[in-house]
Amino acid sequence: MTTGRSFKNGSTPTVVLVHGAFTDASSWAGVITELQASGIPVTAVANPLRGPATDAAYLAGVVAAIDGPVLLVGHSYGGVVITRAGAQPGNVVGLVYVTAFALDAGESVLDLTGRFPDSLLGPALRPAVFRTGDGEEAVELYLKDDHFPAVFAADLPERLTSVAAVAQRPIAAVAFEESSPAASWTSLPSWYVVATADQAIHPAAQRFMAQRAGADTIEVDASHAIALSQPAAVAGHIRTAATATQAVKHTHPA
Repeated sequence: MTTGRSFKNGSTPTVVLVHGAFTDASSWAGVITELQASGIPVTAVANPLRGPATDAAYLAGVVAAIDGPVLLVGHSYGGVVITRAGAQPGNVVGLVYVTAFALDAGESVLDLTGRFPDSLLGPALRPAVFRTGDGEEAVELYLKDDHFPAVFAADLPERLTSVAAVAQRPIAAVAFEESSPAASWTSLPSWYVVATADQAIHPAAQRFMAQRAGADTIEVDASHAIALSQPAAVAGHIRTAATATQAVKHTHPA
């Protein structure tokens, strides 16, 4: 017998924030403050950045442990993770993409970006070799320190970007190569925040993904680090999504 998890009208979703490459959960600090001030429950997870399968499985476990509806929010590569994880737990009620990858089934980050004008990201990447748990060698990617401000955070003060550059978290190269097995935005409502001054994901690619997903979209004049530079705007669109999903009764398979 199949059971379900039913959330009544008025159930405020817990917002789960998922960061992308080259940063960590602290990048959501301003957004968290804004959401907390609005009384919206929120948590920011530490994305492993080891590849979509691993990262989505981790996120799905976090989400499944939350009692009640969940609104997934992904920034940059975090969009890949929420798109994949959104199809797994039974309590995800919506997706918010913050200048993020909303991939289709069978599509990878490299597939998507290859169809749009080049950004500054490619030449700024610095590969490094690391060893996996089984002792095999693999490649992870950093942003070169001197490229970090222009690519990631051109609208933030140098005192912040110089620290962020040396504190960045690398991402496994496979994360850009692995295709998505499913696109949960085909069955879940979605919202999108386009950063019009983004030098990592071309704005044309963002608009394409937002339109393809049928996302409720806003545009903000901001860099790739929009969650840090424009937290009020990002939080405002998340609040819009939270209000919309709160008004709907959801029943999902357990």
